[in-house]
Amino acid sequence: MKRVIRAMGLLVTGMLAAAQAAAQWELDSESSSINFISVKNSAIAETHSFASLVGYIGKSGNVQVSIDLNSVETLIPIRNERVRKLLFETADFPNATVAANVDPAVLAAVTEGGTVSTEIPVKLGLHGMEQKLTVAVTVFSDGGSLRVMSSRPLILSASDFGLAGGIEALREVAGLTSISTAVPVTLNLHFRHAP
Repeated sequence: MKRVIRAMGLLVTGMLAAAQAAAQWELDSESSSINFISVKNSAIAETHSFASLVGYIGKSGNVQVSIDLNSVETLIPIRNERVRKLLFETADFPNATVAANVDPAVLAAVTEGGTVSTEIPVKLGLHGMEQKLTVAVTVFSDGGSLRVMSSRPLILSASDFGLAGGIEALREVAGLTSISTAVPVTLNLHFRHAP
């Protein structure tokens, strides 16, 4: 079963890469970031990120982004390993996926040099579950590239994605009194015009 799930994760990444050939905008992973904040012992907040993102915006406004959960970066190697194994369970769920549709009129306005603040309905697939969310973003362009940034943090509930047990496992192994199950997420996505 684990082999099948791992193969499906590779298939999703492969499909995204193939779809990029028809994309209008391709995600520049090196200058993009998705960050989340954890709060432990009710007072200590720490920011974490993912090093590997793949995605595109199609000509009709369809958006696809895949997050390699094995690339989680907490700045502490043993914690990276624990988050992968105990929280995300990347052996079974290697990727998170984001799908959305952006109004082509928004893309047209931005491409012409405008800045647009809007809310985008998205589907987030994480840990074998999918939720519909609304993300507040500001979108702007400098001509050859497109930037999509959070207007305000998105608050994810660990229980919505079956992650509460993983957070409790992390709390126990780290000897903490608490880890918040409400997680603020921010994004800064940089897309380059597809050749």
